[in-house]
Amino acid sequence: MANTTSAKKATRKIARRTDVNKARRSRMRSFIRKVEEAIASGDKTAAEAALKAAQPELQRAANKGVVHRNTASRKVSRLASRVNAIGA
Repeated sequence: MANTTSAKKATRKIARRTDVNKARRSRMRSFIRKVEEAIASGDKTAAEAALKAAQPELQRAANKGVVHRNTASRKVSRLASRVNAIGA
């Protein structure tokens, strides 16, 4: 258990930040899942719309430090290539 006042404050800050990051990560995953479901259904227009909505969410998660920016970029790239493969 934390002894000093600053350490106690730090644990409170960490707990708040953890909750915020959990919510952001969950939101990001929800957007990714919507894209994957649209891809699985084979509906290209729905998949493109879902990807367009998911892209800024992934970038926001990267900017906020929830995921690394390369991870976000990789996820967007892979989703985009899967969406483009639907029509082919």
